[in-house]
Amino acid sequence: MDNGKPTRRDVVAGLAATAIPPRTPLLRTGYRPNIIVLLTDDQRWDTLGCMGNTRIRTPNIDALAARGVVFTNHFVTTSICMSSRASIFTGLYTRVHKINDFRTDFTEEQLARTYPCLLRQVGYRTGFIGKWGVGNQLPRDRFDYFRGFAGQGHYFPKYPDTSVHLTDLMGQQALEFLRSCSPEQPFCLSVSFKAPHVQDEDPRQFLYSPKSEHLYEDLEIPEPLTADPRFISMLPIEVQRSEARRRWAVRFSTPELYALSVKGYYRLITEVDDVVGRILEALDRMKALDQTVILFSSDNGFYLGEHGLAGKWFMHEESIRTPLVIYDPQLPAARRGIRIPQMSLNIDLAPTIVDYAGVANPPFMQGRSLVPLIRGEKVTWRTEWFYEHTYEHAWIPRTEGVRTETWKYTRYLDTHPLFEELFDLEHDPHEQRNLAHDPAHRDRLEAMRERWRIWRQALESWRSDRPWQDPA
Repeated sequence: MDNGKPTRRDVVAGLAATAIPPRTPLLRTGYRPNIIVLLTDDQRWDTLGCMGNTRIRTPNIDALAARGVVFTNHFVTTSICMSSRASIFTGLYTRVHKINDFRTDFTEEQLARTYPCLLRQVGYRTGFIGKWGVGNQLPRDRFDYFRGFAGQGHYFPKYPDTSVHLTDLMGQQALEFLRSCSPEQPFCLSVSFKAPHVQDEDPRQFLYSPKSEHLYEDLEIPEPLTADPRFISMLPIEVQRSEARRRWAVRFSTPELYALSVKGYYRLITEVDDVVGRILEALDRMKALDQTVILFSSDNGFYLGEHGLAGKWFMHEESIRTPLVIYDPQLPAARRGIRIPQMSLNIDLAPTIVDYAGVANPPFMQGRSLVPLIRGEKVTWRTEWFYEHTYEHAWIPRTEGVRTETWKYTRYLDTHPLFEELFDLEHDPHEQRNLAHDPAHRDRLEAMRERWRIWRQALESWRSDRPWQDPA
């Protein structure tokens, strides 16, 4: 305690030690939790302490994980920001919402069906802070509090003080929103960080706050297993000449540059964790911590030199797999701190959020609420899903594929001749051996090709006036 006030350490300790009463049924009259959605940009799944990374410092997010649940197999269905964010807002695959470039905005109908607008319609006070990420038209009038920006944004905005880092500014805005809330009205706050995305036009790339310079100074970071040049040679020539390879040269091409870049990436993530701590402190002061559900995730993954690549876009685990931590203060003791292995997707976030708000499962969403898994209910769950990255870019080959619990099939759409990958993830988790040309796996390859065709057809033929079902 500091002058009688709880410190951030007290709040974190409280999260880990406070006894919390059993869960109140979500649809009980009068119970509608506050909801905070924290979304980072380009953060891969294994860059949190709670995901087994012993090098990075993320104590506040780890505390949420200890008191909530961690989805250990969380993925994005399209690994690029605008498409993934549209999927997070709407619960739809990219092939359905069609946000597939940086210019396209939501239609009025789509915007009305996003989770913030749905919650506002049922009485929630809504706020949005940070990177909007979908088109260029900012929907200020659809929120009670809006501090969003279009495009990528800048880590050192020119207002009001150029020395304030964007992550810190967004933390200040989050606290401003929370101070303006009333205990009489539930709120939904979405904080969409730019971090740890690089500042593309800046040669330094990872623009963390100067206060973080000391972090990770003496950390030794080994290069990844698949950084060996032979792994880039296994990819199609179109990928070897792609934007991902150019960015690899800028960030990871020497051991010194690799260490510098990864430390910068880690610093940006730790700065986000610090803001999470400030939000927890504010909720504690408001006596709202035990009434607020918090979701933490990212819009896509990020190569740290694996396969000789940088950026995201392709279907390797480093690109498509992201963290997902959900803190529900009313979870019973037996459910706190558990790890859920079922495959969850970015399209599941919107259905989960509206479920927590007591809204009936919207038939126009393709994702599924994760609340039954969080509660420990026995439910039949997905065993495969469809991946698509069809953004038109001269130097980023388009890809589609299917991932099951143990296999992955990738189809590069712009290669000549057609290039395919087949990985046995159970025995080859780092995707080092492409089995697409192995005669012993010809039947598996044909089966995965067929699943790709079936999924593609199902998505293209689906109408939003009927409930979605994953193709059998």
